[in-house]
Formats: sequence, structure tokens, C-alpha cells
Amino acid sequence: MAIPKDIRINLPPEGIPKKWYNLAADIGHLEPPLNPGTMKPAEPTDFEAIFCKEIIRQEASTERFIDIPEEVRDNLVYLNRPAPLQRAYRLEKYLKTPAKIYYKREDMGPLGSHKGNTALAQAYYNAEAGIHTLTTETGAGQWGTALAMVSNLFDINCTVFMVRGSYEQKPMRKTLMQTYGATVYASPSPQTEFGKKVLKEHPETTGSLGIAISEACEMAAKDPNIAYSLGSVLNHVMLHQTVIGIETIEQMKIGEIKPDYMIACAGGGSNFGGFIFPMLGEKIKGKTDCKFIAAESKAAPSLTEGEFKYDFGDTAGFTPLLMMYTLGQEFIPKGIHAGGLRYHGMAPLVSAAMDKGLITAQAYDQIETFETGVAFARTEGLVPAPESCHAVKAAVDLALECKRTKEEKTIVFCMSGHGMLDLYGYGQYLDGTMQDSSA
Repeated sequence: MAIPKDIRINLPPEGIPKKWYNLAADIGHLEPPLNPGTMKPAEPTDFEAIFCKEIIRQEASTERFIDIPEEVRDNLVYLNRPAPLQRAYRLEKYLKTPAKIYYKREDMGPLGSHKGNTALAQAYYNAEAGIHTLTTETGAGQWGTALAMVSNLFDINCTVFMVRGSYEQKPMRKTLMQTYGATVYASPSPQTEFGKKVLKEHPETTGSLGIAISEACEMAAKDPNIAYSLGSVLNHVMLHQTVIGIETIEQMKIGEIKPDYMIACAGGGSNFGGFIFPMLGEKIKGKTDCKFIAAESKAAPSLTEGEFKYDFGDTAGFTPLLMMYTLGQEFIPKGIHAGGLRYHGMAPLVSAAMDKGLITAQAYDQIETFETGVAFARTEGLVPAPESCHAVKAAVDLALECKRTKEEKTIVFCMSGHGMLDLYGYGQYLDGTMQDSSA
């Protein structure tokens, strides 16, 4: 039997995008970040305590396309860019669906996830600015791993505050970050004043991304040679991740694929935004009827149950106020295995798209997502990250609906990362000890 021509669609190394796409240019009016002291639109100087100037410029930019520096583009090759687009033939056969299912392989690089796309850019710009140390938060550990690895390329130190629940559940993530040279603390930690405060008030807490962000920001604000690096939520992070969606569009052109649905998991929004924003820009221009679905966790259902309002991006209130779907800055989610989805808010750009009716969202319990993840592993051979299992679940549900309606829809989702360091969670699912993830 001949190998189908669309089993895997690759691009050559020169197919790495030369520009990032900025949705802020096309989505229309966006409510600006607010200075919490004055409640007026934040000025660039309000971010200078934690970010370098080029990152601040990109955060506020409304340019449609922004050049990717050659050094960043060259190093993206080592993160396995361009990443392939693959057809899930065996999953389709297992489901007995007339739907076509494709997935973007962000799992195949050395980091095992999409997070390196923005880590590389942020490390580059901070090194150019003379920063010697980057601080950051991480949930499940993929982002911390990415920043730890790429910091070596630019001779920058890296300090990671890892959400305590994941720190305890995923010790190999901590080991991997330390192997790359990072200093890793369980958050909340005694390393910061805010961490000490949380530990005193809630000594048994599993932590949250909001708390970890506060700790990283506090450390950065105390030293002008230390900067904060964020793995999701803000506009510049969404910008850097659009290499995923730009590549996917080119691959779909090669394969003559017209997607009816594009799906990605959503916690803070970086994977979802990076995957769908370039095609969403096409939809805004009237060039596609594709529908976009954000798959989130019931442990932190910001899009499906949150309120669209101004809120802090962190628990302590160090950040400017952001207009976003939020469950509240003090919300601490249940300690699920999809640590990257345990965030109280959603990226302002993703939130604006939701508010404008350009995207929809669906929340899932971790037990049902792991069930789908196991089915995917047994058919496609790839063990998805717990976060990615949410996207797989949404895609499978749509494929089964196509089976019922006998519609031949095309579904394209993003495999944000692999789950080979998340097997403890799979073990809990398989032995029946996994708990649900309802908030």
C-alpha cells in the first residue's frame, strides 16, 4: 500500500517564517492595560522594572508583521522548525469517522513542546539588552524547561518558580530544568516576600501560576540586571508563537486542506493563539469560514465560566491590570496534571477574540481527556501531554459528531507537546486513582 501523500506534510528549513503575525493589527479595538495606581492606560515605563525595551515595544505594537531576527530564526531550526503537519489516519479508522483529522507536531523538538518558540525570542532580546538573569514561572514545567535550555545559547542565568503541585507531581521536569542549568524553586517559596506571605497563610497550598508569576516578578523588580520572562498571556508571547500557525497555513496549502475547525488547548493562551491567530486573521478578512475552538480545563475554566473584565495577571498584583476572561486573581485551581492550564485568566488577545464571537471554548474534565489521550497513544503511537489531551478530546468529539451526521469535515488541531514526562498522570488514569478536575 502506497503511503498517502498527506500522511505528513513537511516544509524545508527555509520554510521557517521570516515574520511573526500580530493579531492586534486586525482584531479591532483592544482595551489597554491599566496602571493599577492611576487606573489610566499603562505607559511603557510601567513595564521597565521587569521587561527589556524591545519586549515592551512588541507588547504594545499594532504592526501586522514583525521581522524575526536572523539569529532567532537560525536557532529555530534546532527546535525542529518547521514542525510537520500529520494526518491521523489510524485514529480516524478507530473512530470510524468520515472526518479528516490532522495535527501539528509541536512535540517533536528537543524540548517536547511549543514553548521554545517564544523562549528563544525572549532570551535573544534580553541578552541584547545586557540582562544577565531571567526569572520566570512554570506550571507543568514545559515553559521552564524551554527557557532554561535557550538561556544557555545566550549565556543568561535562569531562575524558575515552579507551581508546587507540579513540582511534586513531576520531579523529572525539575531535573530536566536543572540539567539545563536553571535554579528551580517550588512556588510558593521562601525566596520572595510574597512567597513567604502565601506559605504563612496557606502552608499546604499546591500553588498556582498566578502566585509563581508574582514571585518571579518580585525577584526581577529588585535588580535592574534581572528581567522577567513570561511563557503565555501577553501579546508579545502570542506574537512569537505565530510561527506555528503560519507554518500550518503553508502546509495546508501544500496539502490542499481546507479546515472546518482548528483546535488547541488553552490555559494562558500561547499555544492556542500561536496556532489559530494567523488563520483567524484570514477569517477577519473574510477569506475562510473556519471555526476555532479553545479546549480548556474544568479546573480553570476562564473562557467558559470566567468574567470578561480587568484583572491582575498575577496573584500579588504586581502586573498592570489586563482586560481578559478571568476567574479572579486569587483563584487557585485544583492540582490537576495539566499544570499548564491552571491559570486564572486568559490572554487579552484570546479574550478579545472570544468577546467578539470569533472563537468558542469547551472545558473538559481531566479523566475524560486522559481517556482520549490513551486512545490517541494506542492508535497514533504518540503520548500527548496532559494539556494536549484537551485538544485531542475536542477533536475526537467533533469527529464522532461527524460520524453521527455523516459529514466529511476537516479538523486540524495542535499537539502542543508530548507526555513522556507525564506518565505518573497516565498511571493514575490507568489504575483508576485519578480524581476529576472540577473547579
